[in-house]
Amino acid sequence: MATTTNLLSLLSPADRDRLLKFAADVSFPAGARIFEEGSRADRFWVVLTGLVALDVHVPGRRAATVDAIGQGELLGWSWLVPPHTWQLGAEAHGPVHALEFDASAVRTLIDEEPVLGLAITRCVATVVGNRLQSTRTRLLDLYGPAGSGPKL
Repeated sequence: MATTTNLLSLLSPADRDRLLKFAADVSFPAGARIFEEGSRADRFWVVLTGLVALDVHVPGRRAATVDAIGQGELLGWSWLVPPHTWQLGAEAHGPVHALEFDASAVRTLIDEEPVLGLAITRCVATVVGNRLQSTRTRLLDLYGPAGSGPKL
């Protein structure tokens, strides 16, 4: 099944080109913290190569990895939703090359061009929905009672 979390592939070619005007190439070395849970979400990325682990703070313990973002996928959606703070943390697992977007500039674009804004918002909502479903499935696998899966 093809990934539906690829923001750029979900946009029309014209909308993708308009959004890419706000992109800059960036790289992160292995182990780099890209953002911290609770900090200001002022940018987002589309991963070109590499893998990024998403984690959640666990008091008194090491952060728990809850998901991984790979090639072509959107890294970060908290930039779109007030109060614009990261809900998770992110760390590069191996070298990562990505397109980085200035969240404020993209939010301004969304406000100024409602049709494009709706397209971007729908794409981000698709990403969030898919990630929530994936997380739900993992939680059921980990914590669901035995026999709670589908009945055959």
